[in-house]
Amino acid sequence: MLLTVFGNGVMANAMISRLLEQDFNIEVFGRDEKKLQDLKERFHSQITVSTYQNGVNINGKNIILCVKPYALNEVAKYLKGEASALFSVLAGTTLEQLKESIKAKKYIRAMPNIAAMFGKSMTTLTGDKEALNEAVKIFGAIGKTLWVGSEKELDTATILTGSAPAFLALVAESLMDGGVKEGLKRDDAAFLARGLFEGFSELLNNYQHPSLIKDAVMSPNGVTAKGYATLEDYKVRSAFMKVYKS
Repeated sequence: MLLTVFGNGVMANAMISRLLEQDFNIEVFGRDEKKLQDLKERFHSQITVSTYQNGVNINGKNIILCVKPYALNEVAKYLKGEASALFSVLAGTTLEQLKESIKAKKYIRAMPNIAAMFGKSMTTLTGDKEALNEAVKIFGAIGKTLWVGSEKELDTATILTGSAPAFLALVAESLMDGGVKEGLKRDDAAFLARGLFEGFSELLNNYQHPSLIKDAVMSPNGVTAKGYATLEDYKVRSAFMKVYKS
């Protein structure tokens, strides 16, 4: 399958790398000639690159939008024809906005996350179900996918899977800093935190509910119980729940 990618940022690079491993043919259009050439040097003859300012015929193509949301209208004015399917990773950009900007037979909104570079993205999808199989094939190349029935659900999932890696980074950094504060060497604290998160993903996969992990670790009047109470005193649970309204 030929994929036409617009954008050459972090997410575009992550997706291109993984999609090439799945034998997709890829052409990339961007605004910055130098960045495009850097991309070409990275992937050599596996992709073709070009600027979109000279106009791009998208007729019958499957296109992936990986530009910044504010750049949608700027890119759209250079596109001619009607795409077979449009797959957008633009956060906060609705299907209606996409339809008003770019012609396509089918539209899909997707929300991958930065773990796509390791093939570990958790990508939420919604849009025209006629394009579901194609969407799963494309975004399955960068990790797991979940179809949801509405844009509201996708926008909520954007916090859980798109933004939350930054929140978990704060958790990891805080745990490391706490360890250093209490006497651990910085490198040792970082090593322990990385091991913690690696193991924790397996716990989530094997326990039916996070509360069961807590119960398995916590003993009466133990350090875990005391630490948990401290987190509750500072309303950490409430703070995480409120990020959905930020």
